[in-house]
Amino acid sequence: MNLTDVLHLPLSTGVFYALPFLVALTVIVFIHELGHFLVARWCGVDVEAFSIGFGREIFGWYDRHGTRWKVAWIPLGGYVRFRGDANAASMPDAEALQRAKSEPGNFHGKPLWQRAAVVAAGPIANFILAIAIFTLAFMFVGRPVIEPRIDEVLPGSAAEQAGILKGDVIVSVDGTEIEDFTGLQQAVMSRAGEPLPVVILRNGEKINLEVTPQLREEPDNFGGKVRLGMLGVKRDPQGPINYERMGPVKAFETGVQRTWFIVDSTFRYLGKLVTGRESADQLGGPIAMAKAAGDAASMGFSQFVAVIAFLSVSIGLLNLFPIPMLDGGHLVYYAIEAVRGRPLGENAQEWGFRIGFSLVIMLMVVGTWNDLLRVATVMFGG
Repeated sequence: MNLTDVLHLPLSTGVFYALPFLVALTVIVFIHELGHFLVARWCGVDVEAFSIGFGREIFGWYDRHGTRWKVAWIPLGGYVRFRGDANAASMPDAEALQRAKSEPGNFHGKPLWQRAAVVAAGPIANFILAIAIFTLAFMFVGRPVIEPRIDEVLPGSAAEQAGILKGDVIVSVDGTEIEDFTGLQQAVMSRAGEPLPVVILRNGEKINLEVTPQLREEPDNFGGKVRLGMLGVKRDPQGPINYERMGPVKAFETGVQRTWFIVDSTFRYLGKLVTGRESADQLGGPIAMAKAAGDAASMGFSQFVAVIAFLSVSIGLLNLFPIPMLDGGHLVYYAIEAVRGRPLGENAQEWGFRIGFSLVIMLMVVGTWNDLLRVATVMFGG
């Protein structure tokens, strides 16, 4: 694609990616803020505003409890503002803090456990949304099941070095039973460089081997690369794909497992990032999320909903990071308050929020910069 092609891209191309992303983000933000809202109401906190988006209001209304429900012009997030909050990040208003105990509906006058429950409810709601989506998908669509039978072993691959042969069926990896090819990929993708015990089935006999997944770079369909642990095996592309529908209990268990897999993979990546074994160039920003949502929408409703579940887990987990301004930062403040017997001083909290805001902006800048580099690669090559 050259510059002339770029300049003549139709406007509908951007809309194609933007609309699914905004729909997905709106659903995720609404559920997140609804978690805060419902637990706050249960705790007797007065909710002054429930906003989808930031900035100037497009439209809104008041409910019978006096809460202003509104949609704002900047659709990249949202907030719930409680009585006593100075801003959308729930930083306490200094004057309101003085009279908090005397105002029954003031959030900052509530017992510590209630404030912690209200704050934690947002991320928890994101996890519940993901589990619900996965559960319904496994019940009504089914889980794609591809027998983990090896059709090809790539030369020089980790599988070849371990002695895996064409026709072998992978039974387990590191003690985890492998039911299908997707499970095999998930078992090794974040384990590059780690020796893993593997059980294979060959001619009716179980054989114990050890394989060390190799770190490989694969294109992410957006001009960038994603680094994964790989065995170097392929399945038969013409092989059958069965969709296994599950009962409610099994579907729920599998939904929880799928949600935890996303959390676990994220922590593994962050651990490697901190120790220098991974690079920050895999972090994505809003452009990458928009593309993921648009691509999924083009593949059908079920794929689009699956992306919503994935993003919901990611956003819920991000909000639990111990960064002031995020929900996790508030929980850290509450933990300190529980130990000290009194909250941090106003200046300490204010500086914490400033630092947290800077960290969040830095993450956004890094993610967006990576997005722009990928866009430039797609447009101009390199």
